[in-house]
Amino acid sequence: MKIRTWRGWAVPALLAGSALLLVACGDRQTKIAQPEGFAAVDTARIAAESGGDEWLTHGATYDEQRHSKLTQVNKENVAQLGVAWTYDLATNRGVESTPIVVDGVMYVTSAWSVVYALDAKTGAEKWVYNPEVDKAVGVKACCDVVNRGVAVYDGKVYVGVIDGRLEALNAETGAVVWSTVTVDQDKPYTITGAPRVVNGKVLIGNGGAELGVRGYLSAYDTSSGDLVWRFYTVPNPLKQPDGAASDDAFVKVGNVTWGDEGAWTTDGGGGTVWDSIVYDAVNNQIIFGVGNGSPWNRTFRDPSGGDNLFLSSIVAVDVDTGAYKWHFQTTPGDNWDYTATQTIILADLPLGEGGASRRVAMQAPKNGFFYVLDAATGQYLSGDAFGPMNWATGLDANGRPIENPAARYGKEPFQQLPGPLGAHNWQPMAFSPQTGLAYIPAQEIPQAYSEDPRFVSRPTGWNTGIDFSAGIPPIAPPEVAKMLRATLKGRLVAWDPVARSAKWTVEHENAWNGGVLSTEGGLVFQGKLNGDFVAYDAATGDKLWSHPLKSGGASGPGTYMIDGEQYITITTGWGSAFALAAGFGYDEKVSSSVGKVVTFKVGGTGEIADTGLTPIEKTPKAPAFGSLALVSQGAVHYARNCAVCHGPLAVSSGVLPDLRWSAIAGNADAWKGVVVDGNLAANGMVSFADYLTPDESEAVRAYVLSQAQAAATESGGQ
Repeated sequence: MKIRTWRGWAVPALLAGSALLLVACGDRQTKIAQPEGFAAVDTARIAAESGGDEWLTHGATYDEQRHSKLTQVNKENVAQLGVAWTYDLATNRGVESTPIVVDGVMYVTSAWSVVYALDAKTGAEKWVYNPEVDKAVGVKACCDVVNRGVAVYDGKVYVGVIDGRLEALNAETGAVVWSTVTVDQDKPYTITGAPRVVNGKVLIGNGGAELGVRGYLSAYDTSSGDLVWRFYTVPNPLKQPDGAASDDAFVKVGNVTWGDEGAWTTDGGGGTVWDSIVYDAVNNQIIFGVGNGSPWNRTFRDPSGGDNLFLSSIVAVDVDTGAYKWHFQTTPGDNWDYTATQTIILADLPLGEGGASRRVAMQAPKNGFFYVLDAATGQYLSGDAFGPMNWATGLDANGRPIENPAARYGKEPFQQLPGPLGAHNWQPMAFSPQTGLAYIPAQEIPQAYSEDPRFVSRPTGWNTGIDFSAGIPPIAPPEVAKMLRATLKGRLVAWDPVARSAKWTVEHENAWNGGVLSTEGGLVFQGKLNGDFVAYDAATGDKLWSHPLKSGGASGPGTYMIDGEQYITITTGWGSAFALAAGFGYDEKVSSSVGKVVTFKVGGTGEIADTGLTPIEKTPKAPAFGSLALVSQGAVHYARNCAVCHGPLAVSSGVLPDLRWSAIAGNADAWKGVVVDGNLAANGMVSFADYLTPDESEAVRAYVLSQAQAAATESGGQ
């Protein structure tokens, strides 16, 4: 059933003419009536049933192991998997959602926070809810307009909307039950992460640290949408109490790690909680990961040179009150966008005295070390590099990185591993109690860091303090793009957290591979951005099965059973930070495709339809113009303002237009109308008049056309 929207409300088509009892309260509106019994999920049900026939929470279980107990699909019959059904998500933007399956219904999201309810057995549509986000919000999204999924609890579906709303929908109909604005919408906040629910509270964080915000984690009442508690991750500029759950933590350990000057005092400091949020039932706590600083470069953020808690940290708080319990900082004084928001997994490992079981929290964050912490206390137990790195030589006895001094870059570029996309990013890792291995979607994506001599803090602009144009020639032929692509690598690493080493590794032909699922059938499933969906032997890494998805497969797969049949499912789509900023030159059949839900079963005979976009004509729309000095100026402004969305070297991956081949680039007035005047703001391309003068905008156009002519001369286009 489709949902109609009216002034922000979603009303079931069958009830459009019925009277609804509505109550307005501040920025929240509540519909009183609720069906009983449908999607009757609570904390006890999630704890008891997750990992079995249903997929009730984001990481399959509260421990977020992404491991299924189902065995019908196993090493003996996985080669017989075929397509059971597909569903078209009608978007060519990034899709990162893990489907939730409850009572035979699948709940999934796509770009722009659109929510779908599907029959999990057939893929038949039940309802669609579109929160009707103003597309201009897209400029606040650092890493595409993605969404990682929903939570289901007490008959409601909870979704974080990219414009900062947290909404509860009727699970049966898709109608809005309540809607709460969780951020200051005048600031560049976004929400891309999946909510978590426990004990009548729905937890949600936010994003936007690149653009200058102050991060926090919030808990809301699942029934009413009222705020229960909030934990800030960065102190306020005056280091005074906020009246929040985090006040005591800043007095005890946080405030002293920040100076009294720097961009953090005006930009918020960063530290957004944009992904991993885990409920530890044993210790009655929430463990969550905290993101990078704002700006990235600590020299500008906080000249005092402190550790800047709780940036790039794993933090534990009381589930009922949000009171601080412990923290572990993976990257003190973060300087590189080394977030600690990546998958946090809870498990019991034989690490206690005499090999006794010990409950631990594990994470493989961006900085490239695999950490094992005591879940109850946060005590550092071990940390080891799971891939190549040159920013640090190891960890000391307390888990503090032993930094390479050159990594604290200045005006001279330092080519660093990992780069800001990390040795592991948001793609979920998994842990199998059966094998004792954690499965990490790892990658090598280097970056040259150098201080930006032109840095000025800008509202809604990228405030990194990094000069991304350093070392890049003003006119770069296609060979440069090919050379850069060759440095990007991906792999699946099976990590033994007890032995502290890789058990096996599978090398991929490209970087930015997908999330991981492990099963009691002895399998590990992983999608890849080139469109392959692969099953490996969980013990050895041997490839047992693969199927082309005809689109990117970066999201976390899931599995469930209905009527005696096990299904394996994944959402597909081309997008995310990598596709925007580093995915140039990928297979056009994949990068121009429309996202889908693709579901498999043994003996499935379905097909995945080709739903690619119409190819663009790859010819320059005007001759190159301008002096080398003008083009060089344009290259700098492009790197600072355009590359994060339209691709480095003006080479797009297809998520957003490749400006080299755009008709707008061929006309000076049309270009100014878009870049300076904001004529396409309704499509998400807002005015850059606050950051670029008309002359600077024209310099960018000169650079783009120079790149177009270089590509056309070399190969007739790319």
